[in-house]
Amino acid sequence: MSSYAHPETLVETAWVADHLHDPKVRVAEVDYDPSANYHLGHVPGSVLIDWKADINDPVARDLLSAEALGNLYHRTGVNADSTLVLYGDFNNWFAAFAFWVLKYYGFPDVRIMNGGRKKWIAEDRPLTKDVPTVAPGTAKAHPANEKLRAYYPTLLPQLAEVKAGSLGLVDVRGPKEFSGEVTAPPEYPNEHAQRGGHIPGAANIPWAQAVNEDGTFKSFADLQQLYQSKGIVPSKPVVTYCRIGERSSHTWFVLTYLLGYPDVRNYDGSWTEWGNQVRSPIEKP
Repeated sequence: MSSYAHPETLVETAWVADHLHDPKVRVAEVDYDPSANYHLGHVPGSVLIDWKADINDPVARDLLSAEALGNLYHRTGVNADSTLVLYGDFNNWFAAFAFWVLKYYGFPDVRIMNGGRKKWIAEDRPLTKDVPTVAPGTAKAHPANEKLRAYYPTLLPQLAEVKAGSLGLVDVRGPKEFSGEVTAPPEYPNEHAQRGGHIPGAANIPWAQAVNEDGTFKSFADLQQLYQSKGIVPSKPVVTYCRIGERSSHTWFVLTYLLGYPDVRNYDGSWTEWGNQVRSPIEKP
């Protein structure tokens, strides 16, 4: 792990186990469906971040506001000097999304537990159903860093740059989604798009190719080979996307913090926006 560009952003399950009673460390489980995960048993002392309820705006198709994030810090006991460790279900998809959101709002010390919930359970580490009582947190959200986020209106005219090879575009969905054979993976039966396919010029590098069987990230050398062999190199800006932005956050984390790419943006509108937008250009075999 020491060969990663920013190894401090990734912690092992053993490190988390050793810091469960550290007052400076706050552990949070980030779930798509807490009823099937957190409420059945979680890392002792960990607080819950519900992806749908806590990280997204309750009305608009957008991230939560800075004010709402401040309220989330207050509820989960996160201070400005806390080390916030995130882990979750679906091989840390939603933990990675929360990591991206927190960096978007400038939180200084947030980390991901390598292997997530799956690895913690596989190692037979302790679980509890007890919900911790935490002192209110005092951290505040900083102004949003728009350099970390891509939007449809700005990405659309950049397709010429993708075609010219000066902008890397990574579709991290599975091959059948990329080809348009399916418009939603099994995990999201109700989140279809009107059209299947992919954004013109995108390279298909499924998120799962970046992890081992146990959900941990592959080595620096393996990751470097994976992306650079598809033309995704650190010398040019990169945009990642998937369906709703969570799997692409996982790849954004890999490129930004494990490989050290200097300019990576996550397009969280992803295919649910692009595939439903009238007259969006689409490639399909």
